[in-house]
Amino acid sequence: MLSVEEARARIVAALRPVGTEWVNIADAWGRVLAAPVTARHDKPLADVSAMDGYAVRGADCATVPVRLRVIGSAPAGHPFAGTVGPGEAVRLFTGSVIPVGADAVIIQEDTDLGQDTVEVRFAPRPRQHIRRRAGDFAAGDTLLAPGRRLTARDIGIAASADRPWLAVHRRPRVAILSTGDEVARPGEPVPAGGVISSNSLALAAMVRAAGGEPIDLGIAPDDLDTIAEAARGATGCDLIVTSGGASVGAHDLVRDALAPAGLELAFWKIAMRPGKPFMFGRVGSTPLLGLPGNPVSALVCGLLFLVPAIEKLAGLPGEAPRPVRAIAGAALKANDHRADHLRAALARQEDGTLVATPFPVQDSSLMAGLARAEALILRPPHAPAVAEGEAVEVLLLGGRDI
Repeated sequence: MLSVEEARARIVAALRPVGTEWVNIADAWGRVLAAPVTARHDKPLADVSAMDGYAVRGADCATVPVRLRVIGSAPAGHPFAGTVGPGEAVRLFTGSVIPVGADAVIIQEDTDLGQDTVEVRFAPRPRQHIRRRAGDFAAGDTLLAPGRRLTARDIGIAASADRPWLAVHRRPRVAILSTGDEVARPGEPVPAGGVISSNSLALAAMVRAAGGEPIDLGIAPDDLDTIAEAARGATGCDLIVTSGGASVGAHDLVRDALAPAGLELAFWKIAMRPGKPFMFGRVGSTPLLGLPGNPVSALVCGLLFLVPAIEKLAGLPGEAPRPVRAIAGAALKANDHRADHLRAALARQEDGTLVATPFPVQDSSLMAGLARAEALILRPPHAPAVAEGEAVEVLLLGGRDI
């Protein structure tokens, strides 16, 4: 059996980013940039005032107090058309263009305004309270590099760069197929001995959160031909995700059903708990992730493998989720050969230390436990026993993905 780390590395290495498209900047949040964003203009476009006050000549204010004649006003967006000469000043506001002839700004708190004059009480420094042209960035500067998921800050700087359209990777199309005679959709009649499906909907939510576009192929019963027919709905998708049918039971049929379509397995089984019956391969040219049917196993595998796969397809590195340090809220026994992922509650001590306390029952069918969990305690293969209060690593839950 492969380790979690080797399995993820092999999946990510086998994938290539999908193509690109142009989107309006208003719709670009969360998309992955596919081309650099460069500035079309200087920012600011001219020297501007950083404060409300008066544009003055430093030479006129070397000896203070001094009274200057106010020859005009320049609200932001309405530059003063004239020139500031000896003994003159122009009323400015934050963002006002510095008029020709002025070389400093006196803030209004340091002045005493008369009817047509202003008294300056403090001598300014050269270029005081002036934001220089191109002080933020200059035309032609590269402001954003490809391969980053666009944040609100990124949208802001792209807008400042006067880029109304951005080149991004399109959202990877992810086909999701659940299998099993016993599985029913929410709201549908449940067959005798059956279960209500949660995997397809939860995995679709995970796909959306990771930046993909889920394509629901429905639920296929345990029949080779029906599974193969349902899988044909993945034509044109970038990734196929199956749920259930990946283990060794008589009704685990995904491999046999997809073999005629050209399924080639890269690996099967991972040394982890929950989630051992996991497979990765290709159906023709389309990569396939075969997730376990147990809901907790499916979602933990989704967090560890599906999310990095989607991110790689979307133009990101496809990195592993990053663990953080915590201390164990209860003693943990020594681990066996499989990496364990224990659902846990979190608390924070007064000094800020996280405390992760595992739930007493870790069955992979218990969705209520996963829904309540705030973290997964990571237990590497053959990890020694941990006493309460000793250090552990955890994956935090509750973000975009799970």
